[in-house]
Amino acid sequence: MPIRTRLSAVSALLTFVILCAFAVAIGSLTVHRIRTDFNRSVSDAASEIAREVHIVYNPSEPSRPPVVDPPLGAFASGNHAEIRVLSRFGEAVIAQAPTTRFTPLGRPSELPDNVNGYRVVVATHTPVVVYSPSGYYLGEGLLQYGRATAETESTVRRVELFLLLGVLAGTALALLAGRAIARRAMNPIAELTSTAAEIARTRDPSRNVPQPRGDDEVAELARTLQSMLQQLDAARSETEAMLARQRQFVADASHELRTPLTSVLANLELLAESLDGEQGDAATSALRSSRRMRRLVADLLLLARSDVGRVVPHRRCDLAQVAVEAAGELGPVSGQHEISLDVQPAVVEGARDELHRLTINLLENAIRHTPPGTPIHVSTRVTADGRAELVVEDEGPGVPPELASTLFERFVRGAGDRGGSFGLGLAIVQAVASSHGGSVTLEPRAGGPGARFVVRLPASDLDHDRQHHGTALQTVVD
Repeated sequence: MPIRTRLSAVSALLTFVILCAFAVAIGSLTVHRIRTDFNRSVSDAASEIAREVHIVYNPSEPSRPPVVDPPLGAFASGNHAEIRVLSRFGEAVIAQAPTTRFTPLGRPSELPDNVNGYRVVVATHTPVVVYSPSGYYLGEGLLQYGRATAETESTVRRVELFLLLGVLAGTALALLAGRAIARRAMNPIAELTSTAAEIARTRDPSRNVPQPRGDDEVAELARTLQSMLQQLDAARSETEAMLARQRQFVADASHELRTPLTSVLANLELLAESLDGEQGDAATSALRSSRRMRRLVADLLLLARSDVGRVVPHRRCDLAQVAVEAAGELGPVSGQHEISLDVQPAVVEGARDELHRLTINLLENAIRHTPPGTPIHVSTRVTADGRAELVVEDEGPGVPPELASTLFERFVRGAGDRGGSFGLGLAIVQAVASSHGGSVTLEPRAGGPGARFVVRLPASDLDHDRQHHGTALQTVVD
């Protein structure tokens, strides 16, 4: 969940809890006050009626209505009240309504009570003048007064509803306000994140990080990131300058070493031919070492040219012919390996010597890392999308999985290397392919275990080349 959502949710939750507590407290006090005022009003009304009402009646003449002054209806109207006067024996004397039944006020009770939707209060010591055969006498009755609670309870429900709506509205406003505040607070961080992602995509630490206004934690983070990027940019510039100097040194040193190595090789060849015995063996051994050194110097020079961007002039050449020449060159030294060719014309614009070196390295890699007698297949073709392909595959044990990710790095050698290589062969293959606008990949072999290297280069004048180079060539080099 994004931070802005979490912040707004926490803000809304805290507001909801606070408003709930406030609503419960205020609601309880308000409801209690409303009901208390209503109950007091009912009690006061009952006491007032008991003081002011005078009743005269003759219990021996029940058909004659009692005389009430003032009428009870004057106290009951407008208040939704029920009033009833009882004798001290509990007999109903009069009510403001025509009926004298005990519902809905129920039986008289000494304590106030809620009966059938009424708040009922009984006031004692109500003066009642009673007529008897011996004359009139002053007695006391019971005044039962009840007022409907519906309006009061409706007010209570409205108060509770308003408080609930207030809590929900306040929570919603807190959520919206918290989201707006969180979005505003997170905008500088979002800008920093976007800039960092763009720097990661372009790998350009020289870009500037947006600096927020103010002097808060986000501004401090932006300044820290900007300082870090400046230091990284400076370190990268220093590293690139150092690598450029190293590459230039390797290129110059390799170039300068070629001339003396050529002279040394010529002299060692003469010595190897003219000397016999131990001296001749020593000269031959030195000649082999010097040749290996010449190959190493040539490899380093090729890689150095690739690193510094020096491009050898490109001319039209056919990968099929390059593959045939390379296979023919390695045929005498391939041992028991059988190199089979299935080549079709595949003309590219490139440096023939470098492409020859690329093919030689792929074949030597297959010979060096497979058991004797392992078949090696070489093929060339032009694909439908206009790419020239050179494929070298073998039926050996294949490339170990732990070595696949670093296979084309420099000075990487497999555990089964029996040829004493320098670990530059596949690095040179990748450098040559890249300098020709192509690529080299290691792909799984369809026929089972083994290694399959595919070099893809842009083809040149596909239709013209097919017309002038004939059909495919299939041969086997032992």
